[in-house]
Amino acid sequence: MKIKTKQLSYEQVMALPRPKPRKPLRPNIILRTVLRIASIWDLFPTRFSYTESRMELAQGPCLVLMNHSSFIDLEIAQKVLYPRPVNIVCTSDGFVGFGKALLMRLIGCIPTQKFVTDVSLIGDMRYALEELGDSVLMYPEASYSFDGCATPLPRKLGVLLKKLNVPVVTIITAGAFSRDPLYNCLQKRKIKVSAHATCLLTKEELKEKSVAEIDALLDEAFSFDNFRWQQENNIEIKEPFRADGLHRILYKCAHCGTEGEMQGKGTTLTCHHCGKQYELTPLGRLEAKDGETEFPHIPDWFKWEREQVKQEIMDGKYLLDTDVEIGMLVDYKAIYMVGNGHLTHDNLGFRLTGCDGKLEYTQSPTACYGLYSDYYWYEIGDVICFGNRDRLYYCFPKGETPVAKTRFAAEELYKLYKSRVLTLPKDDAEQK
Repeated sequence: MKIKTKQLSYEQVMALPRPKPRKPLRPNIILRTVLRIASIWDLFPTRFSYTESRMELAQGPCLVLMNHSSFIDLEIAQKVLYPRPVNIVCTSDGFVGFGKALLMRLIGCIPTQKFVTDVSLIGDMRYALEELGDSVLMYPEASYSFDGCATPLPRKLGVLLKKLNVPVVTIITAGAFSRDPLYNCLQKRKIKVSAHATCLLTKEELKEKSVAEIDALLDEAFSFDNFRWQQENNIEIKEPFRADGLHRILYKCAHCGTEGEMQGKGTTLTCHHCGKQYELTPLGRLEAKDGETEFPHIPDWFKWEREQVKQEIMDGKYLLDTDVEIGMLVDYKAIYMVGNGHLTHDNLGFRLTGCDGKLEYTQSPTACYGLYSDYYWYEIGDVICFGNRDRLYYCFPKGETPVAKTRFAAEELYKLYKSRVLTLPKDDAEQK
């Protein structure tokens, strides 16, 4: 899938009018039916099925929280929830393109900026629930899972649930990640996909439980591990490309500690610095071809990398310093490619400069709990994205830059500052 891009100067982009806020629309039943029929072509080969529990308690408008593994998630939601009218909270770049914003609104989508504080989103969700009488679907992880495990949820999500005061439904998939993991270069595997929908909380249960208890329930619901699920259910993935791109998440050699010289190709993960090789078995485990297997379980390796980044931060050694190509999102007409720049990320946050000195943007590490980074974004390249309600910057690093490491760093920096383990020179400087 591609996205419309347009070359403009930074000055021209900054002068463009911003789109006016619009209230959500009730999703058009004809369009929803067409989408449901069209999704058969994707779901049928997966032999998709789903189960339900306590769904009889989710009468009327409710909030649906779903895990985010691959593009097929939206088609799964349409299958499980149809014909219930549902407004879908989705990333604003999904609205980009000729006529696409109108189409997305007609099927009930509500745009929002990923990992950007957006108070108006809560108002839009309440409008959909209370005025339109629709349910609302959102992906609380806000980004695809990199390693098949849940990405961090925003703390005190229970506060939002209490404010909305509607039943809470969760939809958790199994197999969607294994079929099309983000790192695997958009190559689909032959995997059965299923989902389970449950009413996690009724309105009465929401009132009875504290915010901390609600957050604990959500953490439990989003505590999946897709590689563990694959192994426990003895599901073999025999495709000869199953390790392609694996270095996007396993970017640091667990044997010699070198970054940026890993390569996942075919069924093998190789470190080109020390020569260590691992076979990715059909059951999704890593086995060293010679010597010790440091991390047979891929999510364990991924967690080790996170701890390595955290230690770099604590030692004051963490630094991303790279040239980038810059795209900007300020409306729904296109992603505007404004030229080249330079991106740094360290303990003080992001600093982006470029466009012949006209662009300078900084963002504090406490501005957001997470970071939107992605692989082969709309077939352009690996991306690091941040910004504010007025504009988003899409930074495409030149050369080998592990965007997963940047996401780790953003998440760990936020936690360290919020817990006062680290302190900023000026605590009130969120972003500019």
